[in-house]
Amino acid sequence: MRFSLLRRWVLVFLLLTPLWATAHNRDELDARVREAIHELNQTSSTARELSAKARAMLVFPRVFKAGYGIGGEFGEGVLLTDGKITDYYNIASASVGLQLGIQRKSVVILFMTDDALRRFRESEGWKVGVDTSIAIVTVGIGGEIDTSTLQKPVIGFLFSNKGLMYNLTLEGSKISRVNR
Repeated sequence: MRFSLLRRWVLVFLLLTPLWATAHNRDELDARVREAIHELNQTSSTARELSAKARAMLVFPRVFKAGYGIGGEFGEGVLLTDGKITDYYNIASASVGLQLGIQRKSVVILFMTDDALRRFRESEGWKVGVDTSIAIVTVGIGGEIDTSTLQKPVIGFLFSNKGLMYNLTLEGSKISRVNR
């Protein structure tokens, strides 16, 4: 089977994505997290208000996704409780199907209830769409946020898209606690 040049480059990108998405140390990741939270709060007053009410927030400042028929996604982040880092996590997914492009995004997941946070922390790897559903808010596109979204126990914000990709979702992504 013969691969096109584009397909080869995408394959190389998929293999190297974890290297680009990985912070070199805790301080670098912590700084990226602070930048992502600042950017989210500057972009959306609703996000700022919800963040203040959330029991905890899971922040992935750089999530890279690439695909050309087959695709992958990876990023590192932290769980903040009462404004303090309590754990480190990564997010990863793989997919096959109609997809083309490269994208960098930031992801912030707000746990609005104690029960939602407890279920997340007790899980051995949390799969979005299986273990829970997340009400996704794409910041910067519409402005207004549906009030029914604001009532969900887990709310996710996707923002700061660098690059072009058809699909903005976390469905199928696996979030796992890591030692750092």
